[in-house]
Amino acid sequence: MKDALALLTLLRAWPEAPAAPSPLDAGACDALVKAAVRHGLAGFVEHSLAKAGWTLTPEAGALLTREARSAAARGMRVRSLLSRSLTALAALGVTPVLLKGYGLARRLYPEPLQRATHDVDLLVPRARVLCAVHALEGMGLATRAGDVDRDDAHHVELTGPDGLVELHYRALAGYGLALEGDALVARAVDAALDGQPVRYLSPEDEAVYLALHASNHLLQRLAWLLDLKLLARAHPRLDWDRVVTRARRTGLPHLVWYAWDAAHRLLDAPVPPWALKALAPPRWQRALATRLFSGPRLVGADLARHKPAWVAAKLVLAPRARPMVRYALRRLRGARPPPAAGAEPGAPRPVRSPAGRR
Repeated sequence: MKDALALLTLLRAWPEAPAAPSPLDAGACDALVKAAVRHGLAGFVEHSLAKAGWTLTPEAGALLTREARSAAARGMRVRSLLSRSLTALAALGVTPVLLKGYGLARRLYPEPLQRATHDVDLLVPRARVLCAVHALEGMGLATRAGDVDRDDAHHVELTGPDGLVELHYRALAGYGLALEGDALVARAVDAALDGQPVRYLSPEDEAVYLALHASNHLLQRLAWLLDLKLLARAHPRLDWDRVVTRARRTGLPHLVWYAWDAAHRLLDAPVPPWALKALAPPRWQRALATRLFSGPRLVGADLARHKPAWVAAKLVLAPRARPMVRYALRRLRGARPPPAAGAEPGAPRPVRSPAGRR
């Protein structure tokens, strides 16, 4: 697959230009552009191609430019929504931790709008969830979903004409386990974004969180692997012993390995071999992950396009089968019922507090 070779060559070589000359014929140009768009990297690939001196066909070049500009426009809308959200929360004395998205791209990418961003992810202490929800509702957002009592829930969704805000009290939930947020918030570092106070995960926590998030989605977007590579390069003194310790404490060290191994193997992310060894799953899962997360399969996002294969992969790659089965059963039992007669599909639902208050 020439598109796989070209895209991975660009990402692996970064921040240097690939040593090889452009391998692109007309068909490979079109495939590369489609892959870049699929993985949320149209702007970054446009930048990388210019640095590498690779040229696309006029048609493919025009498509890449359009897609990069479109992604940048969406990113600007997300940035505006983020700024308004920070202002609303600051009025209550809440400074959230920024997860992924614009804040990450601002720190790691040559230009933040080179990485596609679709929503705002904020992490707050569990005790501040309700007041944060009310602050965001005060700026015109409506609660779309959220139930803090559920074991497999991790955020409240608020949406409006300007986009979606996911207000997290857990960093994530998946494979039957959850990454609680309060400890992450306690270790977060103070920062500023365009003059507004924000917080970011500590580098070691971010190394774990980003890997867990990527593996929870079966690495089906190469931007998530590139995030890991850029994070490791931005923190050459990253405390990998601490990364390993915190990954193990999540109960999901295998998921951290899947993502960092793929980032190292495919994109040359700087990861010490001993850290990968310390996080590695059993040999059979390593072999399966290497096959499922090969370069061509990830570029093609094969698992994302085949639901049965997705479900099977989640089951066989789970660190522990029992929590994964319980999680799947909970999801089946707790599937949202169809709306009642006269109700609008997708109508906002009340947010329940940890104590069950509405």
